[in-house]
Amino acid sequence: MRVSLIAVLASAALAACTFAAAPAGDETPAPEAAPVTLTVSGNAERLEAMTDDESIQWAASVTEVQFLENQGESSGVKLFGLAGGDPAMNGLYTQIAFFQSTGDGWRVFRVGDFLSYRVLSDSPGRVDLEIQESTMNEATSEIGSQTRHLIVTWTRGPDGAAPDAIEVAPANIN
Repeated sequence: MRVSLIAVLASAALAACTFAAAPAGDETPAPEAAPVTLTVSGNAERLEAMTDDESIQWAASVTEVQFLENQGESSGVKLFGLAGGDPAMNGLYTQIAFFQSTGDGWRVFRVGDFLSYRVLSDSPGRVDLEIQESTMNEATSEIGSQTRHLIVTWTRGPDGAAPDAIEVAPANIN
């Protein structure tokens, strides 16, 4: 357990590092980061695979999660993507989820099936998204791609309860 924790912490520390690009016109290449070599410093813990059930398989399919930070007192809203569709035609099932309670878990709505999504902004009861998605030319059967924008809105129930429905509307950039 201790070795696993150390490995996770070391990975997190490395992931937090960012490197600035050299100013334009500076031809000096940036120095490469020194490789990190770990050595075992304790007894390894043998772990068995978790019980294979549907919920674990779904959890393993999660590829990205963004908690919406600007929801005011109605926190507990997140967007997440599940890999599992046809990777040649989109394949990122994108959901929005609202935390209900410890006993009830999350209320989840599918927003769409995209290549990727990016949160442009969020405010109470709303999130603005930029999505990349595959397109199919029916005449030639060629796969292309396009960028679209969506506005996802919802109204919380009494006492901040998770919404019963959401609305997804196409949007333009002003």
